Amino acid sequence: MEHVTDLVLLFFLYSFFGWCMEVTLKYIQFHRFINRGFLTGPICPIYGTGAILITVAVELLTPFEKAYGTTFAISFVLCGAVEYFTSWYMEKRFHARWWDYSQKPMNLHGRIWIGNLVLFGLGGVGIVHFFNPPLLAFLTGLNPSGKGFLAGGLIVLCAADFAMTHFVLKLVKVGVENSQADNTEEISREVRLLLSDRNMFYRRFADAYPEVIYRTDRVKERIARVRAESERIRKEAETRVQEVSARVEQMAEPAAMIKSGLIEKQGKLIAMLYDEEEASESARELKALIDADLERLESRPSVRIANRMRKA
Repeated sequence: MEHVTDLVLLFFLYSFFGWCMEVTLKYIQFHRFINRGFLTGPICPIYGTGAILITVAVELLTPFEKAYGTTFAISFVLCGAVEYFTSWYMEKRFHARWWDYSQKPMNLHGRIWIGNLVLFGLGGVGIVHFFNPPLLAFLTGLNPSGKGFLAGGLIVLCAADFAMTHFVLKLVKVGVENSQADNTEEISREVRLLLSDRNMFYRRFADAYPEVIYRTDRVKERIARVRAESERIRKEAETRVQEVSARVEQMAEPAAMIKSGLIEKQGKLIAMLYDEEEASESARELKALIDADLERLESRPSVRIANRMRKA
């Protein structure tokens, strides 16, 4: 039981160390204090969770293997799994992605990437082989009852913090679901404005994650519908343009060209049906009149131009 208490206290210690590291990095980036983390208190539970998982896993393997390489591999895999699952769960639960590594090399769905995994491996080596021994020695020297009360008190405070944070994120989720925006940037602006009008706990959350990406299935479906409708309208417009173009071409064709083509077809038909040897006298006279009219018609300039245009 005392070992479990020590692990609980280690969890809170490493969660606090992780929070300190996050705050320091953001201070270097923005030159101001930003209370980082999912919870309002000075802890980042994801760091504590990773540290305890590494500690327990290495302890279980100690009778068989205890080397830096093994610790690195365990830390690499376990912490990567914790970060991936946390990102996935929080996005599904609260419709927001708190970090996105999509632009990083060798990333997996934007939730983890190789750079962080290597740091997790190195951090695990430091935790197991350098930090845990003095910390566990310090905790072993404390009064067991005092450690139990301390661990219990921290758990109660953490649970209360989690409940309060849950209500804050519930407001974020409602804001995202009720948003009429069609892209994540507009939704983010709306949610930040919503949080800024609330008390300090809400404003703290907006300040802690200025680059959070809000996503909803409803917004994704809406964007997909808009794209599908746009594609349908585009194809329909292309079809209408082709139809109008065909009509314009028909309307633009000169009457002389139509007449010229018609006369040529009629001449071919007459040639197919007319037999000089079997034709009657009246048929021969009519054929002669037709040939004379065709010769007279083809001598006109407009018909000659139409014939050249048609043949071209």
